[in-house]
Amino acid sequence: MGKFHETLGINELKDKNGGIWKALLAEFLGNFLLNFFGCASVVSISSKEHSFVLIALTFGLTIFVVVQVPILDPVSKFTYFQFSLIVQALGHVSGAHINPAVTAGMLATGNIAVIKGVLYIIVQCLGALAGSAVLKALTPPSLHDGGLGKTGFNDDVLSPVQAFGIEFFLGFILVLTVCGVCDQNRPEAKAAGPLAIGLAVTLGHLAAIDYTGSSMNPARSFGSAVIANFWENHWVYWVGPIFGGIAAALLYKNAFQAPSLGPLKIIERYTTVATDEKEVKL
Repeated sequence: MGKFHETLGINELKDKNGGIWKALLAEFLGNFLLNFFGCASVVSISSKEHSFVLIALTFGLTIFVVVQVPILDPVSKFTYFQFSLIVQALGHVSGAHINPAVTAGMLATGNIAVIKGVLYIIVQCLGALAGSAVLKALTPPSLHDGGLGKTGFNDDVLSPVQAFGIEFFLGFILVLTVCGVCDQNRPEAKAAGPLAIGLAVTLGHLAAIDYTGSSMNPARSFGSAVIANFWENHWVYWVGPIFGGIAAALLYKNAFQAPSLGPLKIIERYTTVATDEKEVKL
């Protein structure tokens, strides 16, 4: 029964320190900021169309700012977190999935409990919705017709299956990057984690924004869809990134994960320099 409770994550709900509730608040805030700042980059107050580069950098930099990279402490085996830039105020909270596709990948590999994963996805969607709602409230009504960053594609040019394929690989590259920088046996990747993940988001937008709007994130698309009341082919922005994220997480875990060297070996691997045996002989 204890194992079952651990898998579901029931024990986390009873945590007297309220860790899971702090984590849920962090996920809410992360998606709020993503939709507010990211979607704001699409809106043009001056009536001049914004470039794809500006939009891509805004989404990528927002993720860089809010993301925290979870690294497993090789000694204690408990997860701890490093927030980047402004989110250091929240510290060691949620792992900053900020995306149901990332959470789905972590669920598929058993890196997060079921109940916690479901709650993450719910608050991610609520955070994205709140971010888009505040953006709408602060944007002149005359500019609301543009959709405030809603994601969609021209189905006269692109079929839903093709759009699904684009979003699949967007979710795939994002989660593959997340897995790589969060590998517990690669502590040297920790420092570059936020930048790597932010650049993965930037890459996805630069490559695919003209295809599907480059969602990469079901919650981000959900928040915009609710505010704009635009649901055409909305399934693409859920199924694509989530399937891509699950595929990437499983592939990394089963094929690319760095070998476990044990706590002392990991420390030795990155803190010592190999010395020729002859040089230490007296």
